[in-house]
Amino acid sequence: MANWTDSIVGDRMTVDREFNDRVQASRFSGQEWGLIMTATEFEIEHADDEERARIVADTEKLPQIMPELKNIRSQMGAMGGAAGGSNDGSDSSGGGVFGSLKRAFGLGSGGGAGGSDEELEAAEQLTQEYADALQQHLEAKGKWNQVRIAYQE
Repeated sequence: MANWTDSIVGDRMTVDREFNDRVQASRFSGQEWGLIMTATEFEIEHADDEERARIVADTEKLPQIMPELKNIRSQMGAMGGAAGGSNDGSDSSGGGVFGSLKRAFGLGSGGGAGGSDEELEAAEQLTQEYADALQQHLEAKGKWNQVRIAYQE
């Protein structure tokens, strides 16, 4: 089922560009959105039913990266960059990109459940909006049935 996503890489890039305005209007920065998308997978629900089939965001891994969103905001706030970012003095130890990635996957310090339920809901909602936009794009390009069938294989 992973091969179906390979066939829509160009379409994803187009939708990414079109969806950028929606991300900018959200509570998430571009860097945070990138992390959210890294933790999100897409599936096609009811792929065998042409009428009911739809792309859905699998957000099962989002709770694991929510503490890292807080770290990103802290780092951006410390650099004077993030609008709406908060620097609450929380520990964001663990050096640079590798430390951030380790913490994002629960391998480094700073574990715990950071991020509120509201943040998680907002991330889940935005990823589903993206999935809907991707499906609309594929339908408009006449590729939806081809992608749906590829998913089933």
